[in-house]
Amino acid sequence: SSRTSLSSDKLLQFISSLSMFDRYHFSEDARIITSTVPGPESEELLRAQEELEGDNISYPKGIPIAFDKAKGAIVTDVDGNMYIDFFSSCGVLNLGHNNSDILDELKKYPDTIIQAVDFPTKARIEFSKKLLDSLPEEMRGQYKVNFGGPTGSDAVESAIKLARINTKRHGMIAFQGGYHGMTAGALSVTSKLSHRKDAPPLIPGVHFFPYCSPYRCPFGRNKPDGCDFECVDFFQNALENPHSGIDKPAAIIIEPIQGEGGTYIPKEGWLERIVDIARKNGVLVIFDEVQAGFYRTGKLFSFEHTKAIPDIITMSKGIGGIGFPLSLILYKKELDVWKLGTHIGTFRGSQLGMIAGLAAMNLVEKLDIKSHVKLVGNLMHKRLLNVQDKFDFIGEVRSSGLMFGIEYVKDRSTKEPDAELAKKVRKLAYENGLLVEIGGYCDNVVRFLPPLVITETLAHNGLNIFEKVNAMCQNE
Repeated sequence: SSRTSLSSDKLLQFISSLSMFDRYHFSEDARIITSTVPGPESEELLRAQEELEGDNISYPKGIPIAFDKAKGAIVTDVDGNMYIDFFSSCGVLNLGHNNSDILDELKKYPDTIIQAVDFPTKARIEFSKKLLDSLPEEMRGQYKVNFGGPTGSDAVESAIKLARINTKRHGMIAFQGGYHGMTAGALSVTSKLSHRKDAPPLIPGVHFFPYCSPYRCPFGRNKPDGCDFECVDFFQNALENPHSGIDKPAAIIIEPIQGEGGTYIPKEGWLERIVDIARKNGVLVIFDEVQAGFYRTGKLFSFEHTKAIPDIITMSKGIGGIGFPLSLILYKKELDVWKLGTHIGTFRGSQLGMIAGLAAMNLVEKLDIKSHVKLVGNLMHKRLLNVQDKFDFIGEVRSSGLMFGIEYVKDRSTKEPDAELAKKVRKLAYENGLLVEIGGYCDNVVRFLPPLVITETLAHNGLNIFEKVNAMCQNE
């Protein structure tokens, strides 16, 4: 399903604004000049990395390339190959690699203090005001901001801690398919078993519930029109049945749109019902917007596509402007019961991240990124539906704004996941000049997270490669 719409007036506005986005990119297309990918210089650096670093390295195992330069939605490797980036460093570079407007803004602060812990600075205050003023109208004036360590995991850690402090309870409810990070607390509410293997003991009292994923309904419905919110009833029973065996938790933590889980988008009304049940039972609500937030779906937060309102919001990734490490939580003022130094972190005062983040928010308004994301996202979704029609191994295409999931199956009727095919698509994609990643419950979903400043031409050229790759898979 797609949560985007297109009108003739908006289309004309989009066409007239295309030139505004061209300047952010090295090129309009990919270019592979080596006989194989990785090329010889990439292979040399990959071998050096393997010798110097531990086996914990992840992304180069699936995409064995050594990068060199980048601009916008174009990345070059050390061999001179040029790739269209549908990955954005896992959604960090929402406004593209080395966005010139944001870099120019940083140059205005040549002697700024780089790290200020939590001392106030003009950049910190202006950034905080801008972010809080950007909240949905019904939420403005009701929230505060708290900076922590530089990663999304730390934002999740602080959100869990704040919920526990407020409720004096320790349990948590999370959802199947959810990814919240790899530190101890964040990993405790992350469902993927391979991430958790050999890590216990994690924090106790965490229970996982089914996420509303109509394509793979855990209750066997498997079609949006067949969904009767059985998972909502199951959740309510767990909170309200005195024999459920589950103590009342401090909070629930949930991605309004699941990212690593496979770009699963719940049926309309589901999130509101889950939040309403939690509230009626005195349970706080945490929305994890680390990946789907910062205009990835065409709005500041993905939950804005619903009527649900959280108590606490986690943010990171795109909020750092052009990749500067920065994370934070937003929370209702009545939850502001921290004591001095309750949750700290050395890098909670990154001035470069705040300057870049402020510049990014201003640029979003200047370029009307919201409209651009909706329009390009709609064009890409329609094109992907055409690709799906050509290849029976594509089970479903899901998107919201510029966040896409293409699910690969061995059979559309049985929906048996095809993880090997998804891996093959990723490999053939980078060999032909397109960077994509995989995810999903069974690692069978190819995921797109292109920069939000991507042009229509770059989007179509990337999809040309994607369609070519699928044809190669079908012909093998």
